[in-house]
Amino acid sequence: MPELPEVETVRRGLTPHMTSRVVRDVRVRVPALRWPIPADLSECIRGEAVHQVWRRGKYLLIEFSSGWMLIHLGMSGSLRWVDPQVPVRKHDHLDLVFDHGLVRLHDPRRFGAVLWHDRSAGPVDSHPLLAKLGLEPLSATAEQIGHHLFAGTRERRSSIKTVLLAGELVVGAGNIYACESLFRAQIHPATRAGRISRARYQRLAVAVRDTLSDALARGGSTLKDFVSSDGASGYFQIDALVYGREGLTCRRCTGTIRRIVQQQRASFYCPGCQH
Repeated sequence: MPELPEVETVRRGLTPHMTSRVVRDVRVRVPALRWPIPADLSECIRGEAVHQVWRRGKYLLIEFSSGWMLIHLGMSGSLRWVDPQVPVRKHDHLDLVFDHGLVRLHDPRRFGAVLWHDRSAGPVDSHPLLAKLGLEPLSATAEQIGHHLFAGTRERRSSIKTVLLAGELVVGAGNIYACESLFRAQIHPATRAGRISRARYQRLAVAVRDTLSDALARGGSTLKDFVSSDGASGYFQIDALVYGREGLTCRRCTGTIRRIVQQQRASFYCPGCQH
């Protein structure tokens, strides 16, 4: 599933192509995604210029005068800038057509989403899918994140890995990045969130920011389907410290990386470094 670094990579790639450009046409081939693409989407945005391309958590927000398109890439989606002459492939569900090219949504598993939030409904942050999202780790400071994590977990009995994946306190630490961040912070993924000290949360906050920044610099991670807006793969997974390295020697000590399953998600950790 594309996570924060992957979605931010797409946002940065699309921004120069889309900003201040007018949508000339909207072509919906398959409206049945996770939620149906709004039937009146074309009426909402055809002839309108894109103000900005934003990101909130794993959602891309394309802003127009009349409102915002919300796009989620689901498990297997990609959003690419392509030449109009590029043939349509199977699972190419949506095109936003501009004078100089088009944005094409490709989603084989159809778990993604394309939604509309009208400006008359209030700020886009009030949308039900966005309203409960936590801090943005690339814009909040490590001190803010550490304090927020500590304050928000005092009564939490669930594991710190589960808290990170939930995205209610801080967004963006999906499975691979949660594993890597916890390793960098030397915290076992099964540690009860409410038992972690303020100092350790501060260390985790730094680790989350550093991990996501490193992933962004490498274009995100391509484990299966992800490609950026120009079709390039991400390379962060090549240098992962624990993720996907079960049975291999820890890069920090002489221990062996182990794997456990938490809420049906694989967690990788070093028992010597993380406690």
